[in-house]
Amino acid sequence: MYNIQKAVGRLSYAPKLKEIEITDIKKGLAVFTPKPDKPVSFTALKATLKDAGYVLSAAEITVAGALDKEGDLWIVVVESSGQRFVLEGPGVATAVASLDVGSPIEITGNWTTIRQGTNVREAITPAEKKQAFHLKSRNAFFFAPATFTIATDNAEHPNPLVIPPAPIRVTSPGLTVYKGGAITPRLYLIRQSLGPLKVNRQMIDLSMSYTPSPQVQLEAELPISRTSFRDGVTSGSGTGLGNITLWTKYRFFRQVKTYGDRQAAARFGLELPTGKTDAPSHSQINAPAFVRQQLTPINGGLSPHFDLAFSQAGGRFIFGGNVEAIFRSERDGFRMGHEQRVNTDLEYVLLPREYNKPGGELFLILETTFVHRGTGRLNSVPVAGSKATEYYLAPGLQYAARPRFVIEGSVQLPVVRNTGLLALRTDVNVLLGVRYLF
Repeated sequence: MYNIQKAVGRLSYAPKLKEIEITDIKKGLAVFTPKPDKPVSFTALKATLKDAGYVLSAAEITVAGALDKEGDLWIVVVESSGQRFVLEGPGVATAVASLDVGSPIEITGNWTTIRQGTNVREAITPAEKKQAFHLKSRNAFFFAPATFTIATDNAEHPNPLVIPPAPIRVTSPGLTVYKGGAITPRLYLIRQSLGPLKVNRQMIDLSMSYTPSPQVQLEAELPISRTSFRDGVTSGSGTGLGNITLWTKYRFFRQVKTYGDRQAAARFGLELPTGKTDAPSHSQINAPAFVRQQLTPINGGLSPHFDLAFSQAGGRFIFGGNVEAIFRSERDGFRMGHEQRVNTDLEYVLLPREYNKPGGELFLILETTFVHRGTGRLNSVPVAGSKATEYYLAPGLQYAARPRFVIEGSVQLPVVRNTGLLALRTDVNVLLGVRYLF
């Protein structure tokens, strides 16, 4: 819902973001008071929401001004902005009853933009069964809280759905804020083993994304890793930068309807050879060269990533998944095998039970990862025993403390590990992170 606030905030007449209030998240209702000296436009509001991926079903506006008349048309003139609103519909006669030209009036009704040739004007259709409130003072003023309904088929069947900014480990087909983005720092605590060799990794992964259009998202990912190891005889550690990855995501499908939101996106990433390549020597640890290379922060050199993601949300449940292929190249004579990944994501909105405003959502998450890694290479020679086929479960929690701030945690545990004799085995992978939308 922050995306709605961000979209409305781009309008010339919009107030500050914190003054755009989501009043009913189930029905997609929001209220805001435009700047008093700026003319408003229903068409502009509808267009900016469409750019952000939403459908404006209706808008109600309240205007205070002075009554005027053009031929048979009654007009409300706003003093502060000079904008003129045409009154139309069967409720006009009741709304202006006993009033003269120049009388102050405050009126509420359905808001639209009407076109008559080259003439474009804002129009208000007063409610037939509601008597407009007439001001006693002649000092005309303007306050226009505009209430609009987004992506609902009708009032009886609202869309009680809010999608979190993204799953934790699974690629989301959704985008971040249009003409905005997200900053996501994450801490990974990983424990690996291979016989007597025990490995602990602490990795900070910082990603920043920006969404320049309703279909495209750009992202950069920067990992920094510290690795410590021991085999009962020797021990050591090292810290270094991992490979930076640049991503672009294109959302090619989205269908928003009552009780559902479906999305699909393609993502391409390019992993750059920026990471530290220095591996422990044989004197530091008695292990084969291919095993020692796995103690660096990298899995190879320049590597393209190809990813397809899909999600479907309905009610309190969200299901998604993605498939990814990674083609690795050698760097300093080393690379892990090419990878194929299949991930799934199942989410349930646990809290709040009564859901009217954004913020305070608690999501229960269960993610799965299937990964197959082919034969690795060392000095361009295939390494026997480097293949791996693994399957993991990752239960997690995600808490949207505010619409722009999310806290998340996940523990990934192995279910199946069919790994070669020279491939490190992951015993546990803990993820702690936050996400801030801007």
